[in-house]
Amino acid sequence: MRVAMLLSGGVDSSVALRLLLEAGHQVSAFYLKIWLEDELSHLGECPWEDDLRYAREVCDTAQVPLEVISMQHEYHKRVVSWAIDELRAGRTPSPDILCNQHIKFGAFLDVLADRPFDRVASGHYARLRPAGERTASEGHYPNGSHPVELLRGVDPVKDQTYFLFQLSQSQLQRCLFPLGDYHKPEVRRLAEQFDLPNRKRPDSQGICFLGKIKYEDFVQSYLGEVSGDIRDIESGRRLGRHRGYWFHTIGQRRGLGLGGGPWYVVDKDTDANIVYVSHRDDLCRYQRVRFRLPTPHWIGGKLTNAPELGQLSVKIRHSPQATACRVRPADNGLEVELDAPDPGVAAGQVAVLYQDQLCLGGGMIATEPLAGPAVNSVEDSDHDLPSS
Repeated sequence: MRVAMLLSGGVDSSVALRLLLEAGHQVSAFYLKIWLEDELSHLGECPWEDDLRYAREVCDTAQVPLEVISMQHEYHKRVVSWAIDELRAGRTPSPDILCNQHIKFGAFLDVLADRPFDRVASGHYARLRPAGERTASEGHYPNGSHPVELLRGVDPVKDQTYFLFQLSQSQLQRCLFPLGDYHKPEVRRLAEQFDLPNRKRPDSQGICFLGKIKYEDFVQSYLGEVSGDIRDIESGRRLGRHRGYWFHTIGQRRGLGLGGGPWYVVDKDTDANIVYVSHRDDLCRYQRVRFRLPTPHWIGGKLTNAPELGQLSVKIRHSPQATACRVRPADNGLEVELDAPDPGVAAGQVAVLYQDQLCLGGGMIATEPLAGPAVNSVEDSDHDLPSS
């Protein structure tokens, strides 16, 4: 097949490229430039320069053409602006999920619309199979027109279906994920066997475009700082100060600067700029066992076989573990009830549902306000907040 390979400069996508060549595919590589250098250059070094250098070296050694595609405008419009609006609203966004949906397998597919490529490949750890079949095999749908299912990668730690659940059938039918059947140590060994220029390069962490830039610095550059109270949700007592509620998320423990802990963020008042915390001794009162998904997305187009009436599992963050849950229809969406309470369920966060290895879909979490004793009893707070 003629394959457009999304090459990041990292080890995973570089090994994926070589696997495609070994399988006999005709491969062209593409580097998507989404670094917002004009806006964020004051925060630190441009990470894309090293990435692009490695990408070029990998392509040179493999004798594969490389094209650089600028997606900066699209990324800012479709991902960054949305993420900042979500933070301003007090929610916890997942920019990498939107990057996959709207940029890597969205705007980039638009760029390829008039080019003769059969598939777009990436270094994601995930698998595809024809809908209804029991095994994952990319060779079963050569024309890309058959319904497909998304399965977890065989490496539970590296599995990235959490970041891919929002893709549509038309997007998934054009995808290849060459690393889905590999564990990370195997990929590292392949990098050595292929003698890749970046074989010793460490894995990147965090949001895809930030590189060496700290996430807090990125948020501050858009929303600034507005000091507010950190209060004990039980008593309403002021325990300290924060720089803005948008720097904090539900379940957070580190970075609060409070003594006598451990303390955990359990709620936020965005109007009054208050972050509520609970001591570990009281945390069980504020863990959630249920939440809503108002607008779920189903990879198969709809949920079949009525699994919403049975037992599924859910991930509310990128993690090797999924939590057993029960799912039922509610208010044109779904209600998810966890088998075990979780202190880190945050509005705006993504919940992805699974049936064994099969990724069914998921949606953005909506939560009900907590009924803590002190939530509605605060008289003095800061109200000078950034407007939208």
